[in-house]
Amino acid sequence: MIEQVTAYIDENRNEFVNRLQGFLRIPSISTDASYNDATRQAAEWVRSHFEWCGIEASIVETSRHPCVIADSGPNGGGPTILVYGHYDVQPIGDPSLWTSPPFEPRIDNGRLFARGSADDKGQVTTHLMAAEAWMKAAGKLPIRVKYLIEGEEEIGSPNLLDLIKQQRDRLACDYIAISDTSKFDEKTPAITYGTKGLVYKEITITGPDSDKHSGSFGGTIVNPANELARIIASLKDDKNRITIPGFYDDVRKLSKSERKRLAELPFSDKKYAKLLGVTRLAGEKGYTTLERRWTRPTLDVCGLFGGYQGPGSSTIIPAKVGAKVSMRLVPDQNPSKISKLFDKAVMAAASPGVKVSIQNFGNYAAYVSPMDTDGMNAAIAAVEKGFNRAPVLIREGGSLPILPMFKKVLGADSIMMGFCLPNCNAHGPNEFFDLDDFHNGIRSAAHFLNELASQ
Repeated sequence: MIEQVTAYIDENRNEFVNRLQGFLRIPSISTDASYNDATRQAAEWVRSHFEWCGIEASIVETSRHPCVIADSGPNGGGPTILVYGHYDVQPIGDPSLWTSPPFEPRIDNGRLFARGSADDKGQVTTHLMAAEAWMKAAGKLPIRVKYLIEGEEEIGSPNLLDLIKQQRDRLACDYIAISDTSKFDEKTPAITYGTKGLVYKEITITGPDSDKHSGSFGGTIVNPANELARIIASLKDDKNRITIPGFYDDVRKLSKSERKRLAELPFSDKKYAKLLGVTRLAGEKGYTTLERRWTRPTLDVCGLFGGYQGPGSSTIIPAKVGAKVSMRLVPDQNPSKISKLFDKAVMAAASPGVKVSIQNFGNYAAYVSPMDTDGMNAAIAAVEKGFNRAPVLIREGGSLPILPMFKKVLGADSIMMGFCLPNCNAHGPNEFFDLDDFHNGIRSAAHFLNELASQ
């Protein structure tokens, strides 16, 4: 039957692109309340597609944006999977940086340009069109498939935890399939099996009651800006290791087999540096670039504020300065523990004469999917058949809080099959999805269901 399904996908390639373009024309920007009607329209688009295919679907309300839950129904055998994705998109940013209007999809040289084309409407649509192909060509899906398509991912999924707790029985599954990551490179498909956690902080240092003349008062009081620079510098040593006591205590060591697998990936430090526009790479000594990027914890300053910021000079000692700091965590590091260790280290490093306060903006755990499951094996086989090339197995340096959330509430592991290019400009201007990858992603999603049914 898979032959009839893939034939349907091939025959409807252009129609699927047209369908995706219609989806992309909906400006479902979740962070901006003025687009609330559009976010609901996008949810209705998803629900209507399922109903047209013959799959039961409903809108589920939250305190902000609705989500769509669909279910192909009991199947009598095989595992049950839950396909997760999101229909909401990022704001467009500076419109002058776009070569065409972000919500007027444009095809150029085999690529579809529009906001949400890759993140995540285009990738979600691969699963929707795969479901359509099975329903139209075979009359049913080969296994039970449930779908959870939300509208708040781009604002941190504030209602998702409560929703999946409330809908736990309805969403019960053996595996969760997610397509919100990328290929390894232009030619090489990938399955992502791990993401980092995150602890995000803001340090604020307050000194005198107002900005002071640096000539009249310099050398007599603690300068908050100097103090902030000194504290930040103290958090790493000359080998780029984080100096916070206890920070590395729980870091899970890489196995020899995983280090070998990462080393065998077709990766070039020189090309990576060129891609990023830097003259050299840097990081923790003793690890390769990919190991540092995906498997080692990091600490980075994400923003600095305070003092004179205008043109020319203003010779002041600033009264108040601050920094935003992110720490990306790896498996077995506890976000709450790391948060407390950071606060303790910063406070211990501060000098008398200034007031230090620390705000916390997020604690998320890392996630690693097991590699030896039927679901992972099915995904590997499916992507190879969809792209006619075996996928590589990679991790991701970013954070997806939903993964440990799904594991905790539903008890299911997540499988991340990414179909877009790593340079697809997600969240930036001129976001795009390569149409060959879109087509091959639909084929992969269809094969995934067949592979699971065959086990």
